Amino acid sequence: MDKNYVDAYLLLADIHGKLKNYKSSTENFEKAFALDSVYTIGDKLSYSRQLAGMGEFEKALAAITELLAKKPPRNSTSLESALKRKRAYEFAVNYARNNAIKNYVFAPQNLGSNVNSTESEYFPTLSIQSDELIFTRRLNDRNEDFFSSDLSAGNWGKAQPIAGDVNTPQSEAAQTISSDGQWLIFTAYGRQEGYGNYDLYFSQLNAFGWGKAINLGGLVNSDQWDSQPCLSPDKRDLYFASRRAGGFGGSDIYVCHLLTESSGKANGRWTEPENLGPGINTSGDDQCPFIHADNQTLYFTSNGWPGYGENDLFYARRQPDASWGKPMNLGYPINTIDDEGTLFIAADGKTAYYASDRSDSKGGLDIYTFELRQDIRPFKTLWVKGKVKDKKTNKELASTVALTDLASKQIISEVRTDESGYYFITLPVGKDYAFSVSQKGYLFYSDNFLMTGLTPDSVYEKNILLQPIETNASVILKNIFFDVNKFDLKPESQVELDGLVQLLNENPSLKIEISGHTDNVGKPADNLLLSNNRAKAVVSYLMSKNIATARLTAKGYGETKPVANNKTEEGRAQNRRTEMKVISQ
Repeated sequence: MDKNYVDAYLLLADIHGKLKNYKSSTENFEKAFALDSVYTIGDKLSYSRQLAGMGEFEKALAAITELLAKKPPRNSTSLESALKRKRAYEFAVNYARNNAIKNYVFAPQNLGSNVNSTESEYFPTLSIQSDELIFTRRLNDRNEDFFSSDLSAGNWGKAQPIAGDVNTPQSEAAQTISSDGQWLIFTAYGRQEGYGNYDLYFSQLNAFGWGKAINLGGLVNSDQWDSQPCLSPDKRDLYFASRRAGGFGGSDIYVCHLLTESSGKANGRWTEPENLGPGINTSGDDQCPFIHADNQTLYFTSNGWPGYGENDLFYARRQPDASWGKPMNLGYPINTIDDEGTLFIAADGKTAYYASDRSDSKGGLDIYTFELRQDIRPFKTLWVKGKVKDKKTNKELASTVALTDLASKQIISEVRTDESGYYFITLPVGKDYAFSVSQKGYLFYSDNFLMTGLTPDSVYEKNILLQPIETNASVILKNIFFDVNKFDLKPESQVELDGLVQLLNENPSLKIEISGHTDNVGKPADNLLLSNNRAKAVVSYLMSKNIATARLTAKGYGETKPVANNKTEEGRAQNRRTEMKVISQ
């Protein structure tokens, strides 16, 4: 009734703000300010927050700066709150100036009523093929269970409780599924065999669904909150958040490594958790770790690193020395003045999933998908699968499969095949890799994926035949590299050479011949000399690693032993090779 009643406008602005109707909130604040700029100066703090909710960070910064200049809060808590907001707005303004976000369209799509319900859904996870979604649903605002939905013809099917023995009348939540879809690690609350209030549990897929959950034990779990697990794509590293003693703040991110037997086979036990350190963790809460299928990009939430005010999403890249680079904020509008979390990014590196209570929510938190901005994406990741067998008997063979970055010499993924010899390994795009398969008593198999600048198919299938170690057995060393018409080993050769050193150290009586081969381009005499010098270069490297000279022979064959037709470039490339042959064992 009274158009000049300032407090009514302020109250209406506050109500709209709580409903996240930021535009209506700021309009009512501005009406109140126009009526009495002195009386309303203290409301500039709330007004700035509503502006920031719309992404108007420069205006928000101006409002909070005006408040601090004209009437800074006398209460120390209120003053610190205002200063914290000012720092957040300054960060937001600088981020917008320095990052390529102007043309980015953030348009999250609700996954629909087949996935989302009137209950809350969160923690979306997918296997590498991205055709099955597993998530947590809160039931009756108390119990939490796992549900799954299958993707068919571009649509998600009706979500159902996951099959098997994992869901119970107690709460199960915050799960991770392995890239091959075989392992489920999750958080359970208050179980009798638990070590704390929240513990991590493991379940494996079988013919009937998910098997009975097993507590990961007192080395992994503590007497405090342990939750939000995430497996690396090779299933060798387990990241999770914990409030255990000795951390940097409220909750920190830790990693455990899967232990192996002397045979190289995983034994199901994990190392003691390692804190990721002050390069990742802060005095605040650092949690919700997600390691992408590229095994090089870690996403997480934090309210300790500079951001927009609450828990923001960050990412960090693994460095050549295996440390983590400085965390980078994902920026507005992915991050906002509210809490963000439970992020999952598919193998393509651009399709992201997260939980939010947006205006089109079916009820509570819903799962949404959106396209990740180009500059904050992980590496697009494909995969290789196949079976490993004994070359002589064709018997399926358990072995170790490794993918190594040729440039950095860093192992990107290393997996152990199952008893049937089946393996599944991720393949990040954009780098060149050495691909090796090894097992005690066999010559290793080597290949490479030279992927820089290429757009390969989405899946490779490689069935491997391993050659038992015996006299006259041979293998082509596909990751020994030389420049054209030269015999100096290129740095990328080190990965393969070190694998050869390991083989010789594991088999101390083994004697080998390293042979060099060329195509038929050029003079035969020149090719013979070149091939001999290349073989000698490999032997010299092995000797530098303390392999006895008596165990090594170098021989060049020039163009005399082709394995393919020299009339094509592909054939000539196959003929230019370095081989290893067993002389005696």
